[in-house]
Amino acid sequence: MSLRLQQCFIAVDDHEKALAFYRDALGLEVRNDVKYEGLRWVTVASPDGEGPEIVLETPAADPNASAADRRATEELLAKGLLRGVNFHTDDCDATFEKVRAAGGEVLQEPMDMPYGMRDCAFRDPAGNMIRFMQPRD
Repeated sequence: MSLRLQQCFIAVDDHEKALAFYRDALGLEVRNDVKYEGLRWVTVASPDGEGPEIVLETPAADPNASAADRRATEELLAKGLLRGVNFHTDDCDATFEKVRAAGGEVLQEPMDMPYGMRDCAFRDPAGNMIRFMQPRD
């Protein structure tokens, strides 16, 4: 049996701002951008075809969520309290400079970590933490 991650979800409050970050600043490729019944399904992924797609999803996209749950998610998102994603990079410092030059909100400049990685961190436009990790030699 083969098992691999296909998609992960990131909550966003504005698809255009999210695309400006994930597509334009990071260089991810838009795989899907579909509007349906007032909602929008947007996925981005590495242009080399490796790894999962990231679904950029608004809190309103969950049909099972109550209005109160959606409001709570929107509040957590606004505070930057929802989880983000970690990316592998072969050059943490160059990635940092690229994202910073594109206007990314810096949380942590590149530094060597005790767990064998060099990493840095940003917030995306919705407040999610995004880390870029490079294995140290």
